[in-house]
Amino acid sequence: MRSWGTLTAVCLGTFMLLLDVTIVVVALPDMAGSLHASLGDLQWVVDGYALALAALLLGMGAAADIMGRRRVHVTGVVLFALASLLCGLASGPGALVAARAVQGIGGAAMFATTLPLLGSVYQGRQRSAALGVWGAVSGGAAAVGPVLGGLITEGPGWRWIFFVNLPVSVAAVWLMLRVVPESRGPRGMRVDWAGTASFALFAGGATYAVVRAGEDGWTASATLTAFAVAALALVVFVLVERRVAHPLLDLSLLRRPAFVGVMLGSFAFNGVAFAGIPYLSLWMQTLLGLTPVHGGLTLLPMTVVSMLVAVLVGRLLHGVPAWLTVGGGLLLIAAGTLCQAVLDAGSDWTALVPGFVLVGVGTGFVAPTVAGAALTAVPQERAGMAGGAVNTVRQLGYALGVAVFGTVLTSRMTGTLPNREAHALAGGAAGALRGHFAEHTLRTAFASGLNGALLVVGLAGTVVAAVVLLLVRAGRPIPPRESGTVSREAVAAHR
Repeated sequence: MRSWGTLTAVCLGTFMLLLDVTIVVVALPDMAGSLHASLGDLQWVVDGYALALAALLLGMGAAADIMGRRRVHVTGVVLFALASLLCGLASGPGALVAARAVQGIGGAAMFATTLPLLGSVYQGRQRSAALGVWGAVSGGAAAVGPVLGGLITEGPGWRWIFFVNLPVSVAAVWLMLRVVPESRGPRGMRVDWAGTASFALFAGGATYAVVRAGEDGWTASATLTAFAVAALALVVFVLVERRVAHPLLDLSLLRRPAFVGVMLGSFAFNGVAFAGIPYLSLWMQTLLGLTPVHGGLTLLPMTVVSMLVAVLVGRLLHGVPAWLTVGGGLLLIAAGTLCQAVLDAGSDWTALVPGFVLVGVGTGFVAPTVAGAALTAVPQERAGMAGGAVNTVRQLGYALGVAVFGTVLTSRMTGTLPNREAHALAGGAAGALRGHFAEHTLRTAFASGLNGALLVVGLAGTVVAAVVLLLVRAGRPIPPRESGTVSREAVAAHR
């Protein structure tokens, strides 16, 4: 390869932004104790980042095509670094959540420009090699996140999971400005700011409503108001997308059953596979007494299996229909989630291993094939839009999944403990409650809440998987171009 500089600069940013999706998971109990955070606060520590990333991903990609991809990427890295500093200095949960949201904005600017930048520099086999390295770095970030988070939390403390971003950001900006050339999209494009704003309001309103439902109830005025705002924002988004010349999402694509199936599968994928991990980490550290490092290591059965299966799928199952890899993989993920719903007062973390392995196998099928399934379901000129939409709904599915899981968890726990104590336990304050409740009662309450949430999420994933199988199988894939070249749109599809 003629130059590793561009690839190194892009991979540094990608590793950082994807690492911060998972690295906070094992630090949540320590954050709760240090900042006196509630379950709702912890949900937003995770969701604030994922929501900002999802809501702005498409808009940032369009802006980068006009303003310059390198410029937008560097701006995103700088913003990400400043937000990381604020996260590490946060004195309360509100400040941490706000800083995490700003981190997500910077992450969206970085994520939306990574592969278009690679596509503008590398061609032919060099491009294939660069994309392969980028994919490996992306997968490695998810696998390393919990373990690295545990090591840092148990060592210098949870604040350093954010501080370590600073030197990496400096290196990424220096390398980006030094070796990466500027590139832009076709002339005449415009950013759909109205669509970006309405979609962001919809995503934020829907997630906020679900979180409020867990704290105040589904019929509370705050919950109903948030749902109403989200519904209105969704209507506005649809109206805007039908009228603007350069929409974020061409709504005519939703007439294609295969594309709708892939979108549903992408949405459910991250939500079903990963939304329960923050709460399982709380359970393992709060009641089982695992250290942050041990808590991170318990996730290795899932991450290692997923990476191994993904490699085998890429080598051995080329050409297998998308309905089988995406729909079948999602069924395995749902089955693995249901297999985890076997906890009781005497359970330890090993009870989760069979379910983790199943989820890992399903993830290995879905992760490397879902983007390709989106590309074959739409015309070539819409490849970039389809790929960006898939990545957007994946992040949105994770954010909403975390909110739903927490709401069901709290609702089930209130059947055993009073509401205030249930929130304290879910927030990691088991030590403060041990003087009021027996250890067996605390374990029973948390296990009951986890089982209920795992069942709800697993059953929802099963239903969605069945729909995905039907829709994607019913759709007719659009044949790829006969040319061996990779279009700008196809590269942008990986945003």
